[in-house]
This record gives sequence, C-alpha cells and structure tokens, in this order.
Amino acid sequence: METLLLFAPLAGALIAGFGWRAIGETAAMWVATGLLFFSALLSWIVFLTFDGITETIQILRWIESGTLATDWAIRLDRLTAVMLIVVTSVSALVHLYSFGYMAHDENFREGEAYKARFFAYLSLFTFAMLMLVTADNLVQLFFGWEGVGLASYLLIGFYYRKPSANAAAIKAFVVNRVGDFGFALGIFAIFFLVDSVRFEDVFAAAPTIAETQITFLWGSWNAAELVAVLLFIGAMGKSAQLLLHTWLPDAMEGPTPVSALIHAATMVTAGVFLVCRMSPVMEFAPNAMTFVTWLGAATAFFAATVGLVQTDIKRVIAYSTCSQLGYMFVAAGVGAYPVAMYHLLTHAFFKAMLFLGAGSVIHGMHHEQDMRNYGGLRAKFPYTFWAMLIGTLAITGVGIPAVLFTLGGVPIGFAGFLSKDAVVESAYAGAGGVPFWLLVIAALLTSFYSWRLMFLTFWGKPRGDKHTHAHAHESPAVMTVPLGVLAVGSVLAGMIWYNAFFGHTDSVAKFFGMPYAEAEAEGGEEAYGYVFAGEPGQGALYMAPENTVIADAHAVPKWVKVSPFFAMLIGLGLAWLFYIRDPAIPKRLAESQRPLYLFLLNKWYFDELYEFVFVRPARGVARTLWKRGDGAVIDGTINGVSMGAIPWLTRLAGRAQTGYIFSYAFWMVVGIVAMITWMTLTGGAR
Repeated sequence: METLLLFAPLAGALIAGFGWRAIGETAAMWVATGLLFFSALLSWIVFLTFDGITETIQILRWIESGTLATDWAIRLDRLTAVMLIVVTSVSALVHLYSFGYMAHDENFREGEAYKARFFAYLSLFTFAMLMLVTADNLVQLFFGWEGVGLASYLLIGFYYRKPSANAAAIKAFVVNRVGDFGFALGIFAIFFLVDSVRFEDVFAAAPTIAETQITFLWGSWNAAELVAVLLFIGAMGKSAQLLLHTWLPDAMEGPTPVSALIHAATMVTAGVFLVCRMSPVMEFAPNAMTFVTWLGAATAFFAATVGLVQTDIKRVIAYSTCSQLGYMFVAAGVGAYPVAMYHLLTHAFFKAMLFLGAGSVIHGMHHEQDMRNYGGLRAKFPYTFWAMLIGTLAITGVGIPAVLFTLGGVPIGFAGFLSKDAVVESAYAGAGGVPFWLLVIAALLTSFYSWRLMFLTFWGKPRGDKHTHAHAHESPAVMTVPLGVLAVGSVLAGMIWYNAFFGHTDSVAKFFGMPYAEAEAEGGEEAYGYVFAGEPGQGALYMAPENTVIADAHAVPKWVKVSPFFAMLIGLGLAWLFYIRDPAIPKRLAESQRPLYLFLLNKWYFDELYEFVFVRPARGVARTLWKRGDGAVIDGTINGVSMGAIPWLTRLAGRAQTGYIFSYAFWMVVGIVAMITWMTLTGGAR
C-alpha cells in the first residue's frame, strides 16, 4: 500500500507529461488527478490504521560506495503518516481545482497542451515531496528535497512568457541553493561523525555526537550544535525564514494552484518536517534550538508587519504563510515538536483554502489581483466568500478560550485557534520573554491584515473597473468543491487531533510512538503524571525526559492562555475601524507615517539590500570577466594570435613543402649541422 501511494503521483506525472499525445490532454489530466486521489485515499488509510510502531519498507538497493550504503526505503512512523495525509490531500484537491482555474488560461496559445504539462509538474512535485517525507536516510531525503526544488522552479516559472515569472523561478531556485548548501554540509558532517546516513544509525549515535568536538572553519565546535545549525540553514531556505525568505512572495508569479500547493502544506513545510525528523539530534543542541526559536519568532513578526500594507491578494496570503512558518519553528525550537506538527497540520487546511479562495476571486475577476479594485463581492462569490470567511476565522484564531470552557478537556474553536494557542503557550513555557511577545504581536497583526483582506474584497462598494465588476462571477463547482472540503478541515482538524498533539503527555507519547514513564513528584509534568522516556530513535519524535515544555505549556498563567484571543479581537477591531467604519484612515495614516509605510511596503528593503550586497557585485564580476576576460584577453589576444601569427606560420610551413627531394635533403643537412653545432657548444660531444 505504501509503495503504491508513493509511486502513483510519479505514474501520473509520466502519463500527463509523455502520454497525453496518445490518450488526449483531457484524459491525461483526469488520470493524473485520479492517481492523486488514489494516493490520498491510501494515505488516509495508513494514517487512520497506523499502530504507532516504526516500520521500514524496502524498495531497492540504491547507493553503495565504500562505507556509504543507502537503500531506497520508506520509513513509516507517525510523523510520516501525518505528512502523507497533508501532502496528498492538498495536492489532490489542487489537481481537481486546477481543472477550472486553468480551463481558459490567457497566458498560452491554443494547441500548446499547457494543461497536460501543468498537471505533470504538479504530480512530479507531489512525488518529490513524498520521497522527502518517506525517506529512510538523509541521502534519500536530500534527493526528494532537491526534486521539490526542481519542480517548484518549473511551476513558479510556468508562465514562461512573463519575464517576472522567469525571474521569480530563478530567484526561488538560487535562494534555495544557498540553504541547500548548508543542508549538504550537515549531511557530510553526520556521515563523517557516524559513518552512516541512515536515520536509525544517526539517532542512536546522537548522545555520542553531543559529546564530540569537530573542527570547522575558524574553530572547534560541539558536533551536535554544528550539525543542528547546518541542517536548520537548509530548513531556512525551504521554509522561507528570515534572511532566506525573499523568494517566497515572488513565487506568487506562478498560477494560484501552485501557490496553494507550495505555500500551504508541501514545500514550505519541508523545513519544519526536517527539524522535527531530526529531533533526536536537535534535543542535544540547546544553543542551536535557541537560535531556531528566536529566528522563528523574528520571522513571524517580520512577515506579519509586511503583510499589513500589501495590496496583491496573493502576496498578503504569502506573507501570512511566512509568518505562520515562524510559529512552527518557535514550537520546534523550544522542543515542542508535536505542537509544531500540530500547527503544520491545521495550517495546511486553512491556508490551502485561503489560497484557493483567492484564486477563485482572481478567476472570477478576470485575473485582477489588486484588492484596491475589489469591494462588495459577497453577492458575486457566495461560496468563495463563506469559504474564505472560515479560513480567516481559522487563521486569526477564533474560538472559546480554554480558561472559559472546554468540551471533554478540548477547547472549542477553529483549527488555527487551537494550534496557534498551543504554539504561543509552548513559547511562553519554553522561551518566555521576547519570543512569546513577538508571537502575540504577530497574532494581532495577522488578525488585522486577514480581516483587511476580507473587508477590502467582500465588503464596501465596488472599486476599480466597472466592467470587471459587472461580469464577475462565482467559480465552477470543480473549484468550489475543494474549498468546501478544506473548510471542514479548517473547522474540525484542531479539535479532533488536539489531544494527540497537545494533550496529556501520555496521549502525545502514544500517538507518536514515544516511550513514557511515571513522573517524579517535582517538575511541570506532575500535573499529568508522565514524562517522556526512552532512547533517541524510539518513536517518530524524540523528547528528552527533562523536556517538559508541553506539560509546562498547560500550566502557564491564564493571561498567557487568553493573550492570543485578545490580540485577535484587537486586530479585528482595528481592521473594522480602518476599512468599514472610516476607510479614509489608512490613507491618512500612510501619509502621516510615510517613512514607516514605505519601509513596510518595500519589505524592510531586504531585496534592495541583497541587490546592493550580492547581486551588483556579482554582476560587476561577470561584466569584468565578459569585457576584459572574454573581450580583451580571449577575443583580443588569443583570437588575435590565432587570426594573425598562426596563419602566417601555416603559410610559411606550406612553402617549405615543395615536393622536390633536393629541398628535403637540404633541410636535413641544415638540421644535422644545427644539432652538431648545439652539441659542440653545450659540451654534449665529449
């Protein structure tokens, strides 16, 4: 079953990419979509029937070189099972949605078969992602990691006639290569230390790695800390964390289904998955995990501030993704790996729905993406409106705070309400101080820009082109049905799996197959009576016995528990005031705070900074090599010699070939005389 669900998307990619001429473009699209739904069905069966015991499923022998031996195998544990349902479910719905969205794409000419190619790329992307999450070793994971990068390049640059799309694809590819270099160094370091890249061997050696010093660059480092930082650099690139985030907003140049697939549940969550997968090593690198925590909190805050002023509906949601990924890394950084996966799961539902909802609006508004040209679209897009409203309620964290009411110990609320609160409470318990407050402020800003998007799009009077508004229409059922499915997940996912990811310690341990034991009298675990136990590698995740962050999170003060809820209310109130009560406020505020407005509008000037520090010097070096190297040296000198001296010597040598024997005899005598003279003068004739 596991092998079938892994290779079904690859079969779909091959059929859509190479077999469409034989069976027709439409048939190829349906085959690729059907295989994705088949893979999603099998993934849900695996997830719901999984018993928590880690299993390895061998596929074939792959690489053998010296002591390096890597098989192609599927590592099936709870972490894999969670990622399987996330990846295949979102991908299957995106495939179905794409039938409507790409039906009459204006970026291509008739007869180009672009739709079959698009579905082939989607399926290839899904296969690469499944390779990544099912990997049994780091080399296989890296293979899937790079496959996802390749497929994302093809998808982001799918509108190849648009220079901006080509530039965005190259930017995503290059920025990810920076992170991937760090990831590769981390894999090399692990192989150097353990002499293996298999997860079982690496996890078992984690305590030894933590006691080892390794020389790298300018000094000696703790091996576990160094490996953790290098692996996280790879995660930074894929998950668009601060400093390596600049590719993510530009990736909106791809078709909207691509945005949903890449930014909701697949590529951008690969970094979070990597950190959680490597938790047995990360647990022994406290300094590295502190770095993860702080960078995640900074990313959540940074992206939320930029999202406040964006006018492109897709870019607002893109920065929202960047911010929510910061939340996940904070949870992982403080050691609450189940909570990071919890937010990853719920985020997949509501973020995919928001992207697909935005695509529905763009499709019905004839590809208009500027929210300033929307307004009053509730009547035009009734299904899309309700779907995006549910997604907004989920991402902003609407629910009943646990201090007021729970049902069987489970808080009542939309998916993002439960998982985001779990992250914030874990941040307070595990880090406190600045990271906690940055997340709370980010929650307020998230609420503001999310409701700003809703108010500008669906409320108020129509703005912009009247003809576009007059002909705006709801999307076909093939696009709205996926929205309905994702809406169910956005409402229920948080409550259904609350105990599995953030409940009592024993319930979390059971769900992830981790050993646990009776707690001692002291410590934050006392309220639950259990602590995590066992050796690294036992279970899908590893949390050391001294890691009590999940239990401590449940014991935080009540004001901490309700802080995200009140932040959500403040953000909602401000958005209503700015865009419903008095729509003139934003313009006045932007004019009075012009430097701040431009600072946020230009995304903290990171692109301009990188242009100055990296791009311009690189162009300067390239221009120098072109003008002075290729032009002056190669064309001017080498070509000059080849065009002048060599033909002259050739003509001279040609004249020596007279065809007369006496001429050749003459030159032989000259040669003999020259040799005798040289030997006499140098003493060689003694």
